[in-house]
Amino acid sequence: VEYVSSDSKLVVYEFAWQYALCIYINIKRIHFQNMTVAQQMGVWAEAQAEKILRDAGYSLIHSNYHSRYGEIDLIVSRDLELVFVEVKSRNKTRHGSAIEVITLSKQKKILKTALSFVAQYEQYEQFYYRFDVICFDFTQQIAKNLQQDFSKLAYDQQWIENAFTLNVD
Repeated sequence: VEYVSSDSKLVVYEFAWQYALCIYINIKRIHFQNMTVAQQMGVWAEAQAEKILRDAGYSLIHSNYHSRYGEIDLIVSRDLELVFVEVKSRNKTRHGSAIEVITLSKQKKILKTALSFVAQYEQYEQFYYRFDVICFDFTQQIAKNLQQDFSKLAYDQQWIENAFTLNVD
């Protein structure tokens, strides 16, 4: 029989939590290092968008929600409002800005995925639904073979509330 005071249990739990956190951070770091620059930029943009939304008083419900129709980057709520957020980031390019890549086809996939989410999580059925887009357009060309700290680069950020609605044809 082992006698352990509640204080020493707390120390053991704290150590286990810190150890698990260290492992998680190292796995994320290795995973991040194996990503392409475009993937790294996407992860950075989603983290930035989540921070923007939290600062605006929204609570994160789900990130990277997948259904058979597609994926929604962030799902947040505030009061009785459920917001489905598409996050886009673009390197400086001749092919347009980040918002321009959210086509009607992409909007339809997001809508179907949102309806799938609400069907799965019935507690959100009575909420008001909104579809926002948060874009990050970098103002310079970014090397494709170098790891970047995207927060140190110049970019334009745009948050478009009600970017599209449920009645997209």
